[in-house]
Amino acid sequence: MAANESMKGNDRYSRQELYAPIGKTGQRRLQDSRLLIIGAGALGSTLADTFVRAGVGDVTLIDRDYVEWSNLQRQQLYTEQDAIDRLPKAIAAENRLKAIQSETVIRGVVADVTVYEIEEWAYDRDLILDATDNFDTRMLINDYALKHGIPWIYGACVGSYGLSMMIEPGITPCMHCLLETIPKGGPTCDTAGIIAPAVQMVAAYQAAEALKWLTGNESALHRKLVSFDLWTNQHTSISVQAAKRADCPSCGSEPTYPYLDASNHRKTEILCGRDTVQIRPTMKDILPLESLAARLEASHGMKVKGNPYLISLQWEQFRIVLFRDGRMLVHGTKDPAEARKIVDRLLG
Repeated sequence: MAANESMKGNDRYSRQELYAPIGKTGQRRLQDSRLLIIGAGALGSTLADTFVRAGVGDVTLIDRDYVEWSNLQRQQLYTEQDAIDRLPKAIAAENRLKAIQSETVIRGVVADVTVYEIEEWAYDRDLILDATDNFDTRMLINDYALKHGIPWIYGACVGSYGLSMMIEPGITPCMHCLLETIPKGGPTCDTAGIIAPAVQMVAAYQAAEALKWLTGNESALHRKLVSFDLWTNQHTSISVQAAKRADCPSCGSEPTYPYLDASNHRKTEILCGRDTVQIRPTMKDILPLESLAARLEASHGMKVKGNPYLISLQWEQFRIVLFRDGRMLVHGTKDPAEARKIVDRLLG
């Protein structure tokens, strides 16, 4: 056993250490690093797999959703059984990552990231990786990272197209500065589809910049907005330094960090490109899922399915999912008012 342990310690990162810019010194820095990955979908699962295998010492992965069949085409940590069980992505990812790597502290957090969650999980991180699907969360990441001097790496993809950029407090323009450069809205994976190579390319750009930063190779950082379309064979690298604004409310000379104001966060939202509305409680709450499932079955005569993290049920043409943290997903509508009415009828 001791020989096996010794062999594991000597060989596991040998090929990475042979790469001169990293070496043994860089590997030790990785083992001392703490990462936060927000989102455990296509980008998040790829990034988590990369850094756990690379030997990063502490990885926290936060996601609000659960595994569905449509995820399996590109979200490499998940299995058919995860989709059958509707396991939260953060939990399924944690289970898989712990089987890959026993030396890393790995935690999956089932939550929707608001100002409260980011304050709880980001305060001691060396780097934040964006693997989200919406700009509201990205702007929250942006303001928190700037306020606390933590670099973060933006990534997005749809179809065969992708974007990435590392944002360094005090050096590069921030996301708020770049809102006119980076498109908001438009097609999503759920409306225009996506091919797995686009995911892998964005994740590769994000991971490469993260490795440079974490191993002390700041001089090699790209510091540009990278975009590409793998299907049309286009690739662009844009210097955006001129976009940095002295009056930016997030990174200017007198920042106010507007996205850290909890009053600016939506309690009800349509999930990106999906026929689904999320309803989030005004304050964090813990739902007693077991007793709630029993009550719903008794009062409405319906079959409630569940696991330790969520319960789901069919209500007329809608599928309702309730998470232990109080959030609810109403599948089958894009109307927040209708979604709230459905939940009110169901739960009283």
